[in-house]
Amino acid sequence: MERIFLPIAAILGGLSVMAGAFGAHALSGKISERAIEIFETGARYQMYHALALFLIAVLLRTSQSSQALMNIAGTAFIIGVAIFSGSLYALSLTGIKWLGAITPLGGVALIAGWGCLAIAAFKL
Repeated sequence: MERIFLPIAAILGGLSVMAGAFGAHALSGKISERAIEIFETGARYQMYHALALFLIAVLLRTSQSSQALMNIAGTAFIIGVAIFSGSLYALSLTGIKWLGAITPLGGVALIAGWGCLAIAAFKL
């Protein structure tokens, strides 16, 4: 899985930088300040979890223990970013309020990923 997680981490990180720049520059004056804050929250959490996914890829490459838990954690981070950050991006750009109801599902996936990573770390 590290062969999958490492490039996805790099892509998520790069897209996060692009999203942050887009939110700060291209969206200024086009959507409300609150919508920009929501967009930037999505970009920030995306970067945090890109870095976490990178860490998991490195740990998978260097350690033979807890690989199943780390694989679950990495997968949860990818799903969580897609749902959490994706729904925040969509909410801020469209103003469709029900998209905010999806965001916590992504948050649960992110929390589950951190939990799996914590358990895996104790087993290293």
